Amino acid sequence: MAATPGQDRIDPKVLKSALILIVGFLAVIFDTTIVSVALHTLATQLHAPVSTIQWVTTGYLLALGIAVPLSTWGLRRFGGKRLWLAALTVFLIGSIGSSLAWNVGSLIAWRVVQGAGGGIMFPLLTTLIMQAAGGKALGRTVTVIALPALLGPILGPLVGGAILTHLSWRFMFWVNVPFCVAGLILAARHLPADKPPAGQAASRPRLDLPGLALLAPGIAAIVLGLSNAGSSAGFAHVSVIAPLIAGVALTAAFTAYALRLTSTHGRERHGQPLVDVRLLARRPVASASAVLFFSGFSLYGAMLLLPLYYQEVRGASALTAGLMLVPQGIGTMFSRGLAGRLTDKIGARPIAVVGFVIVAAATVPFAFAGPHTNAWLLALWLVIRGFGLGAVTISVMTVAFLGLDKEQIAHSSVLTRTMQQIGGSFGTAVLAVILSGGITAHRGNLVTGFDQAFWWAAGFSAVAVLLSFWLPAAPRTPAPVPASERQQATLPKEDDPGRATSPEPARREG
Repeated sequence: MAATPGQDRIDPKVLKSALILIVGFLAVIFDTTIVSVALHTLATQLHAPVSTIQWVTTGYLLALGIAVPLSTWGLRRFGGKRLWLAALTVFLIGSIGSSLAWNVGSLIAWRVVQGAGGGIMFPLLTTLIMQAAGGKALGRTVTVIALPALLGPILGPLVGGAILTHLSWRFMFWVNVPFCVAGLILAARHLPADKPPAGQAASRPRLDLPGLALLAPGIAAIVLGLSNAGSSAGFAHVSVIAPLIAGVALTAAFTAYALRLTSTHGRERHGQPLVDVRLLARRPVASASAVLFFSGFSLYGAMLLLPLYYQEVRGASALTAGLMLVPQGIGTMFSRGLAGRLTDKIGARPIAVVGFVIVAAATVPFAFAGPHTNAWLLALWLVIRGFGLGAVTISVMTVAFLGLDKEQIAHSSVLTRTMQQIGGSFGTAVLAVILSGGITAHRGNLVTGFDQAFWWAAGFSAVAVLLSFWLPAAPRTPAPVPASERQQATLPKEDDPGRATSPEPARREG
């Protein structure tokens, strides 16, 4: 992954497009994390039991998971710009509807609308930026893509806490509107016009309905089962086991179906599958997906524990708990630029390994923390922890797009996003069960229960260190190529118009 002259910087045009997309995407990121701190307030204000109000989050996540795979077909059918504008408009409508909700049922319904728009935007953001980058300065490009995802879990609870402390809960959704409107205006005016790939201008790609019928409910069932596990404080429940079994079976059926469809004979008769699972045979995509899945324990699982620790053990308000987590966001800001540069120079494997080591080490102090532990010392450890999380996220996301052409980038975005979402749900559910079990086993002792949960979180990060060694090593710097050959190599072939023009040899993955 060594950079060559001309590859060490992000193209200004790519950076401009990325910043335009991020403006609208910030609404999705903040919304996803802000609502997580508001469930208790929503249950009180809407006079609904916790089991019902939980669907404000669950319904959103289910719609998100169902919509993610549709982005590959939508991109080929409508083009990136039009699909982005449509998805952002849907999210805007869902946000306004949520802010005007008259009861818990209407709020859940509007949250589903939000999830449908956000599910398209998550992978589409990555796809459009990585396609525009054309294989150049991947590590630095990912630092731009990952910025909202890194800061959202930190700033979201802070903004949510401030709103709940001083304003009505409805402002949690109104805060999305300025980002959506600004994002729509900027994208409509400044994003480049869509150009259909050669040979597809007159044809309309068909939606893979059988694949959608298998994959969408499969992902939704897995997310539902994991969500039920977290709320039920255990996996030994029918409401957990049944959705998980159904989800795994449907996902496995889709995998077999997609592999059969991607054969030469199958593609000629039925077209392309919703998601090209053959990419998981490539080491970069497979290893990145596995590590992103396991990072759910480190990022999302711990993000369940940290605000609860400050609120339940230390007695902090929602706003104060959000403020206490800001140092972790500062740590991610410190590491993202450095991690991007080093990933381009020496490869993702050493960056991810060191990052997970830092995350594990910085989680351990919380396993010894109590109600009176020095808050400044914990803040310092959060800065260090955030530094490690930033390094992990940047390096692993970069690996997932090594040597891919433009069409493959879209499928890799869906695969990695899906694995990250399921891993986050799984990590949150497991740590919620561990926390609840620890508190119950020690007769309601919150300190001991949280200490055990943080030990598990640190242990999961340590396991991720070993998994990171599966990531591909940095490829050797290619030998100089004569100018005439280099010019021909960077021109798209007539039979492969979407090929990314990365000068790195894609075949060397290990």
